[in-house]
Amino acid sequence: MRNNDVQVIAIIPARYRSNRFPGKPLASINGKPMIQHVVERAQNVALLSRVVVATDDSRIASCVDGFGGDYVLTRNDHVSGTDRLAEAAELLGVDSHDIVVNIQGDQPLFPPEIINQVTNPLLEDPDLPMSTLIYKIIREEEIDDPNHVKTVFDRDHNALYFSRSAIPHQRNAEDGTPTYYKHLGVYGYRKDFLLTFVGLPVGEWEHFEKLEQLRALEYGYRIKVVLTTHDSVEVDTEEELKRVEEIINTGGSY
Repeated sequence: MRNNDVQVIAIIPARYRSNRFPGKPLASINGKPMIQHVVERAQNVALLSRVVVATDDSRIASCVDGFGGDYVLTRNDHVSGTDRLAEAAELLGVDSHDIVVNIQGDQPLFPPEIINQVTNPLLEDPDLPMSTLIYKIIREEEIDDPNHVKTVFDRDHNALYFSRSAIPHQRNAEDGTPTYYKHLGVYGYRKDFLLTFVGLPVGEWEHFEKLEQLRALEYGYRIKVVLTTHDSVEVDTEEELKRVEEIINTGGSY
């Protein structure tokens, strides 16, 4: 049963340092910084009671303040965006049963409806700690690409495993081609579980795959995966930034 007292807060981790694209959140897209595109899209989601950028960099904080956005300054020694997310949730005083949605700061074209999709399972099931999105792979080159994380799940859409390898493995060609699903980097957490999660030691699967979500599975926590028809549009290079500008200017698809 849906709990109408639960608040849904979006936190957007944003850091200046990046090996492939330093200063990425401040990169201009049609004269507007990328982080502003993300924030404004999130602000259009009626379900969200608050949208906050979590950053350790004064330049990003100043930028967000300049366009009237909300931000919180976090430590600069976080290993991952999830650690930054958890600190921000604590600093903001988010209630233990409220829901925190992690929106990636490098997805300036994310469809607002995906926020509802990733949040609904947590609103419907108060015992569910975590949810995320998956997408049916239609581009064959993504199946063996380790940058596109694949997942398998049970009949109730609880994740069984995430891998950079192609799962399931197709042993016999005559059996037909499996359906492959890739993981999209949008998460919903119940706030109390978010704090539990970042306090867990790194698991063996996570150590080898370099995938944080495997930590939750290895320690026995459920992750509900929600199938969406919207693919992810992430900006990791200046070339991808130009593609996003072209999409905006032409109204095309990624």
